[in-house]
Amino acid sequence: MIHETAIIDPGARLADGVEVGAYSIIGADVEIGKGTVIGPHVVVKGPCKIGEDNRILQFSSVGEDPQDKKFAGEPTLLEIGDRNLIRESCTINRGTTQGGGTTKIGSDNWIMAYVHIAHDCILGNHTILANGTTFAGHVTVEDYVILGGFTMVHQFSVLGKHCFTSINSVVLKDIPPYVMVSGQPAVPHGLNTEGLKRHAFTAEKIKEIKQAYKLLYKSNLLFKDAKEQIKSMGESSEELKHFSQFLENSQRGVVR
Repeated sequence: MIHETAIIDPGARLADGVEVGAYSIIGADVEIGKGTVIGPHVVVKGPCKIGEDNRILQFSSVGEDPQDKKFAGEPTLLEIGDRNLIRESCTINRGTTQGGGTTKIGSDNWIMAYVHIAHDCILGNHTILANGTTFAGHVTVEDYVILGGFTMVHQFSVLGKHCFTSINSVVLKDIPPYVMVSGQPAVPHGLNTEGLKRHAFTAEKIKEIKQAYKLLYKSNLLFKDAKEQIKSMGESSEELKHFSQFLENSQRGVVR
């Protein structure tokens, strides 16, 4: 299961059934779970923990030092969950001590070619990152987010669950859950209605979310007043409760 040209550091820990392709390099302090396939010409640098049944394709760089001038060689971490597909030539960096020390990727994500995930990013589960998506440091992405090709996300931005970006979007602020954005800089263009339907949101739930969207973006209310009305709506809806909490917790401000 290990190609004869691969280089595996004695300090690496590979579970049964791990495959490593030709000319790949697995460094010290790397842990790889069972069933994971590392393609040819991949470099994995530790400290790094990779879960089970992942596929990492050729020419990807996983767990390299963060691109941060403050980094001084500290033993920071990259954690990757299970069943992720990481396509060709992706770059995923470890965290920094200033940012909590860990870059973290959840499970069941589809990370397409040439994606860059910088230091201290937190990626949830069931996301789709199309080709060329680029995260600056400290970006947080919730579950079921879909990002169009060549989307660029500013550092410290938060992307709410089920949000959607079109191709070439430049995200400079937080995107609330369920919202679809486009442009440079990205601005709202309605709800990700089709995505919600695919994930079994009922017509009633989608209607409630649309009402919250209209309050935030179509009512001409001040942001603080729109937040208050959405908060009161969230008392009877888990989806709107999450929407309200996202607005309340936003540090960068939301796209408008």
